[in-house]
Amino acid sequence: MTTPAMLEKKIRLEYAHRILFTRDVFAAANTTICDLLLLDHPHKVPRVLVFVDDHVASATPSLLNDIRTYARAHAEVMDLAGDPVVLPGGEPCKNDFSLVQHCWQAINDAGLDRHSYVFVIGGGAALDLVCFAAATAHRGIRHVRFPTTTLSQGDGGVGVKNGVNYFGKKNWVGSFAVPFAVVNDHAFLETLPERERRNGIIEAIKVSLIRDRAFFEEIEQMADALARLEQPALERVVQRSAELHVEHIATGGDPFELGSARPLDFGHWAAHKLEQITHFQVTHGEAVAIGMAVDLIYSVKKGILDAPTARRVVGLIEKIGFETFHPDLLAEGRTGEPTILEGLEEFREHLGGELTVTLVPKIGQKLEVHEMDRDLILAALEDLREHADVGSLADVEG
Repeated sequence: MTTPAMLEKKIRLEYAHRILFTRDVFAAANTTICDLLLLDHPHKVPRVLVFVDDHVASATPSLLNDIRTYARAHAEVMDLAGDPVVLPGGEPCKNDFSLVQHCWQAINDAGLDRHSYVFVIGGGAALDLVCFAAATAHRGIRHVRFPTTTLSQGDGGVGVKNGVNYFGKKNWVGSFAVPFAVVNDHAFLETLPERERRNGIIEAIKVSLIRDRAFFEEIEQMADALARLEQPALERVVQRSAELHVEHIATGGDPFELGSARPLDFGHWAAHKLEQITHFQVTHGEAVAIGMAVDLIYSVKKGILDAPTARRVVGLIEKIGFETFHPDLLAEGRTGEPTILEGLEEFREHLGGELTVTLVPKIGQKLEVHEMDRDLILAALEDLREHADVGSLADVEG
């Protein structure tokens, strides 16, 4: 019997990943959006549908009218396809799949095609939701992200992933789609409540730990200003964090995560589970701070990282205003062990292959491991619980 032949051809695609930094992007005199849309050399004025996170709309009462005014002032480059669509923001919006359908309905009603644009203005959860809808409508409509939080401007919003939660699991439904552009308007950061202004600093610390020792030391030098949430310090760490995240995505060799390694997810296996356990009462940034602390102390116990460095990093995290322990880390699960340990299997499942956890052997370096010692994780959790009680990690050791 003749074996059927296999035909194989390589398909190579090239993407431009554009990140723009500006202030007051919808001021009529600001040409950032006009210049961006003209990059595509359209044969006709493209239709643009704008989605807005309701938290942003409330914090910036003039925004919806500013969008309309901007579109009228620049009608030669954009055709606003109806009024801006205001959607719920925050992590709960990713738990409601009907909101994806609502986005699809709005895109359909606006008559968008694959030469149109979806703009989305909001925090990371709103970006994930709307960009998933845009990436799946007509098999992909170009979308432009306008992140409005420190977390989304420095990390999630400048990436190529989108999705929503399903089956009680974070980002279970989603896709990879390179945005046409990401526009970081630092003026939005000034409208955030204190908790949201602080959140993004942790992702800057994270990316500095795995990629850039000099940036980590710079964050240390700015720690007092960051603890006070001073705007110039925030803008500096958010912009450098965005640069490092994009550099990894563009040059790391696996932008669509076909492998099992996720260096940018340092501290995230525990963080994702802690968010679920607390029903997202712990924010993503707060959970990552705790998840990083778990992995740092674990690494000391495993002989990967020296104790003084772990204390140095945990001290910085806390100085900037983050907790490094939460009681629910030790909440008992179905097996009698802490529920947080279930996060390891869910993390492996999300990776789609073998378990791969990124740890930090030295500041500015990363190490990928494929197994985690559960007893040492539990010992790390106990150390952090005691630290939360007495305020000292002096006795942490391998």
